[in-house]
Amino acid sequence: MNIEARSTGLSAQGVKVAFAPKCIRLSLNSILPLKAIRANVKASIKYQQILASIEEVGLVESLVVTAAAKSPGQYFLVDGHLRMVAIRDLGWSEVQCLVTRDDDTYTYNKRVSRLSAVQDHKMIVRAMERGVSAERLAKSLAISPETIRHKFRLLNGICEDAVGLLADAPCPGKVFDILRQMKSLRQIEAAELMVGNKNYSVQFANAMLAATPPPMLAFESKATGSNAITVGSIARMERELAALQMQTSAVEDSYGPDVLHLTVIKGHLKKWLENAAVLRWLAKHRPEYLKEFQRITETEDVSVG
Repeated sequence: MNIEARSTGLSAQGVKVAFAPKCIRLSLNSILPLKAIRANVKASIKYQQILASIEEVGLVESLVVTAAAKSPGQYFLVDGHLRMVAIRDLGWSEVQCLVTRDDDTYTYNKRVSRLSAVQDHKMIVRAMERGVSAERLAKSLAISPETIRHKFRLLNGICEDAVGLLADAPCPGKVFDILRQMKSLRQIEAAELMVGNKNYSVQFANAMLAATPPPMLAFESKATGSNAITVGSIARMERELAALQMQTSAVEDSYGPDVLHLTVIKGHLKKWLENAAVLRWLAKHRPEYLKEFQRITETEDVSVG
């Protein structure tokens, strides 16, 4: 990047550069958070993991700051508020920062895709293959060494096709313990059903295990009498599952238009409630409507809930 392009914030190809070319080291006193952190956040598992990770291996992901236009030498903290609290608790006075030219926090960790169980497993395997002990990993992640070893063995007994189907899915690690009790072909069927229904819960996996015929189990079933799964029960469960999948498909077809309609309705209701005359009339004649209208307009994300 040439000097002229760097000064204008453009790359050599004329594309806007979002960040300064190098990180800078800043005093914590010169960084102003953009939001307040609740006092009880330090009791959360997430904070304890961040604190343990920084204490053990250092700050892996730099804080993101933007210059305060009206206060030379001061910076606003765009991303990394929990990390900021952690390094203060650890007694740091300075920290490495990435400087952005935009103070928009939409694209930072608030919208990041979290690691799936399979991705988590692969990272732990890679770290341990490079000589990092389970104890050190456990300390840096604030979990037990036994949990690290379980994550390391997560995919033992799971066929590659099933792993591929669930590689990016928000699938709990416990699900793989359940799949391990099935033979490879049944593992693939179960993974396809989870992906098709977008249901990766342990309960759903247990239901599929219960519906698995004995010849498809990795271990001989010892279920007898009232605990045994009958052919009729399996057939009924499969019919119910097929019906559920059809209902899910129907909901998916109408989901996009429904969210669009609700967004438009929310906008209209907000304008109505900003009108004092409309607000008074609703409060006097239709208070139950007013309560629901207010609840809709206060919804932050109409795509959930």
